[in-house]
Amino acid sequence: MLIGIVGKPSCGKSTFFKAATLADVEIANYPFTTIKPNHAIGFVKIECVDKEFGRQCNPRTGFCLNHNRFVPMDLLDVAGLVPGASEGKGMGNQFLDDLNQANALIHVIDVSGSTNENGESVLALSYDPSKDIQFFEDELDKWFLRVVSKGWDRFTRQVRVDTLEVYRAVSKQLSGLGVTEEIAKDCLKNFNLDLSAWSNEELYKFARMLREKTKPMIIAANKIDVPGSEENYKRLIEKFPNYKIFACSAEAELALREASRKGLIDYIPGEKDFKIKEGIDLVEAQKRALEFIKNEILTKGNTGVQDVLNYAVFDLLKYIAIFPGGVSKLEDSEGRVLPDCFLLKCGSTALDFAYKLHTDLGKGFIRAIDVKTKRTVGKDHILKHRDVVEIISSK
Repeated sequence: MLIGIVGKPSCGKSTFFKAATLADVEIANYPFTTIKPNHAIGFVKIECVDKEFGRQCNPRTGFCLNHNRFVPMDLLDVAGLVPGASEGKGMGNQFLDDLNQANALIHVIDVSGSTNENGESVLALSYDPSKDIQFFEDELDKWFLRVVSKGWDRFTRQVRVDTLEVYRAVSKQLSGLGVTEEIAKDCLKNFNLDLSAWSNEELYKFARMLREKTKPMIIAANKIDVPGSEENYKRLIEKFPNYKIFACSAEAELALREASRKGLIDYIPGEKDFKIKEGIDLVEAQKRALEFIKNEILTKGNTGVQDVLNYAVFDLLKYIAIFPGGVSKLEDSEGRVLPDCFLLKCGSTALDFAYKLHTDLGKGFIRAIDVKTKRTVGKDHILKHRDVVEIISSK
């Protein structure tokens, strides 16, 4: 699973990426700061199961803060997109090629309206951020149409007008876009299966549907701390009811995570407060920055960054978190309690989980045990979010 962080230049995209990952990326207020894609590990946040067992976990990957488990996931920050990218403007071609590997998208927009369509600084509230959502959709749709159209006439002449044949053929033809047979079936159900008879309008509609299925998207309305941005945010929610839109301050989240990393404050990502550590003497600039974040952002909720990551993984892509463990022993060979937590697609079975842990465990699967209830389950048992599962295998 890979989540792409996208948006026009200077919208705060790389700040969002750094806040989510604490990766060392270049951040500057000018177009195309990001030239090559940045790849790093972010984390989704769940309630840890360790508390239910009266233990403190020791994650091998990720971390746990006050029984909040942070599970690793992959993030990709790609070059900024400007209108005309599908025709190669700006970093368009590179952007779209890099984007193709992403399973879902976080579209970061400047909700304060202080950057224009080219990523250039303008007066706050002078630019309509709704244009960014519209042009981004348009550029992605044109890109999908270009990819779908390549060799389409020749392809459609070779496909028999047979239901199953069409589904298989389309998924194979467009596998590079992440189109599965299931997605092809879902998108084609309202179209004439004689693909050679399609109009240009039908082909464009089909490309748009494929984009929506293979690149589900959430909107991060960044720079919400700029005065007047909340009104823009409210208008976006009304104008785009089909999108989940979160108000965000990536800059505030980055400041809090950096302060936490330096040992200045106690802060759990996604929470609505932080605490300055005892004995810490902050300089005046640090005090003012933290007071601004507390009074202007956290009193209204949180910074939004963690909420966006969680929604992308658990709601857009519909993943669940599963812990491996034993009924009689929660520790691994090195004594770490509940050291691992894995993200699996919703609907995954006990057998799927066994294969996720190791191919041999899947091949030798005998049964599984729900560690919380101590109930034995079979290979077809559907797992639930935050299950703890022991795999019994002959290998």
